[in-house]
Amino acid sequence: MSVPVDVERDFDLARLTTVRVGGRADMFARAGSVDRLVELLAYAEREGAAVGVVGSGSNLLVSDDGFRGLVLKLDGDLARIERDGDRLLCGAGVRLPSAAAKSANWGLTGLEFGVNIPGTVGGAVRMNANAYGGELARTLDWVDVCTASGCGRRTPEELGFSYRHSNLRDGEVVARAQFSLEQSDPETVKSTLAGMRSKRREAQPSGIKTFGSTFKNPDDPRAEGRSSGQLLDAAGCRGLRVGGASFSDKHANFVDNGGSATTADILALMAEGRRRVHELTGVVLEPEVQVLGEVEWPADWDLGGEG
Repeated sequence: MSVPVDVERDFDLARLTTVRVGGRADMFARAGSVDRLVELLAYAEREGAAVGVVGSGSNLLVSDDGFRGLVLKLDGDLARIERDGDRLLCGAGVRLPSAAAKSANWGLTGLEFGVNIPGTVGGAVRMNANAYGGELARTLDWVDVCTASGCGRRTPEELGFSYRHSNLRDGEVVARAQFSLEQSDPETVKSTLAGMRSKRREAQPSGIKTFGSTFKNPDDPRAEGRSSGQLLDAAGCRGLRVGGASFSDKHANFVDNGGSATTADILALMAEGRRRVHELTGVVLEPEVQVLGEVEWPADWDLGGEG
C-alpha cells in the first residue's frame, strides 16, 4: 500500500521539545482529523513501525539516537476548542493552558489548574495530569481514543487513572476529550488563573530550555511529606551539573539545558540526583519526564536493584 501523503523522513525532533535535545525520527506526520490519525496509525501497523506522539514537547526527553518509527503531532481539528453549554470539547493537540484560559473567558470554572500544566490535553489524559490541587479526572467526561482499526469513546472509569498514569497502551492515541465544567464569573476565574500563573513563576524557572518536573513526588513515608524538589535540594543537587545539563538554581526538580546538553547528559544528571536522594533518605525517585526512543540509562540507575 502507498505511503500516506505528507509523511516526512529523517525529521529533527529536538525542535519539537522544550528542552531542545534528542535525535531524529525515521518518519514524522501531522494529523488534523480523526480519519487522518487512524490512517497514519494503520500505516504504522502495516509497516510494523512503532508510534510516538509529540504534544507541546514539555514533558518529553528524546533519545540522542532519535526514534525508529513514526512520530505524530496533532493539529487542525484535533487542536481546536469548542464550547457546548457548560462543556468544553478539546482536540487532544490543544495546550492545556489554552483550554484553561478559554474556559475563563467563557466564565467556566473547573479547569483552572490546567494553566500550570504546559502540555497538551492528550498528554494530560495519558498522564492523568494534576497541579495545585486540581485533577484532570475530576472534570473529564470522556475521551475519543484512536487505534489502527478506528476510534472509540472511553470514560474516565475505563482509563484506569492513578497518580500520573492511565491504562492507555502503545498504539492508542487520544484524539479528543470533553470536560464538564461549571458556570462562574469570568473575572473571578481569570483572577484565579493570574494568581496560579504568578505562583508558578515565583517557584519554577521560565524562559529556559527545560522539560518541567523531572521526578514524580514520592509517596514513600521516608520522604516525610517532602516533594522531589525538596529532596533533591536537601541532597545538594540544586545547581548540580553534568555536561551541558544542570538542576535549576531556582527549583532542583527542573533540568536546565545550558545550550550544549545531550540526552545522555540529562540521564546522567538524573541518575546522580536519584543516587544522592537515595543515599540521604532511602527514597527512590521515579521519573516524571517521558522518554521517546531507546535510551541507555546509566549503569547506577537501578541503585543496586532498588527502584
